[in-house]
Order: sequence, then structure tokens, then C-alpha cells
Amino acid sequence: MLTNFNYKCCITGITQPELIVASHILPWSKDKGNRLNPKNGLALNTLHDKAFDCGLITITEDFKIKISSSFMKSKDVASIRHNFIDYDGMPLIEPQKFFPDVEFLKVHNGLFKP
Repeated sequence: MLTNFNYKCCITGITQPELIVASHILPWSKDKGNRLNPKNGLALNTLHDKAFDCGLITITEDFKIKISSSFMKSKDVASIRHNFIDYDGMPLIEPQKFFPDVEFLKVHNGLFKP
């Protein structure tokens, strides 16, 4: 998954290797059959990985970043604005080879907290 995104966070473009993780769209613990499927993964920095796992951000079926409206309560906090709100509606940084599976994204979108 990391090589698919050239070891770069597909939301922010961060390339600091210590901060980039392979994030699963369908959780590792709940879908053993797709654990190693490159279409079930994103390269995310650790902050956005946690937000993705919690349903505070998601990726739409047309590969756009969607941010939970719960961040709007803190929109005046610069770090919330710069790390989340500013990315709302932006396109995902394209992978090298495998795009995320749209069906997997639909499942994750069902867990999203608008």
C-alpha cells in the first residue's frame, strides 16, 4: 500500500516515513480476505489515519476527501483548519497503480460521521 502511494500521504502529501502508515479501508480485524488487497488501502499520515479509522474523514466514490462537519465547531483553531477543513472536497493524491476499491469506500462512507 505504501509503495502504491510512493510512501506519501494520499491526503496531505507528507513524505516523512516515520509518520506514514498503511491504512485499511475495510478494517484489518473485520475483513481477513482483503487484508493484503492493495485496493483496500491508503497511505496516510498517522493523524489522518486515526481520523479515518474514527469516521471523521472518508474518501468519496469519486476519490475526493470528505471531512466531518464536527470539525466545523473548531474551525477557528488553525490546526483544525489546516489539517482537516482545508482538505474537504480536495482530490485524493493518485496512487501509482491501484485505486481504492469503490465498493470498499462505500462501506467506509457508511461509517462516516457527517
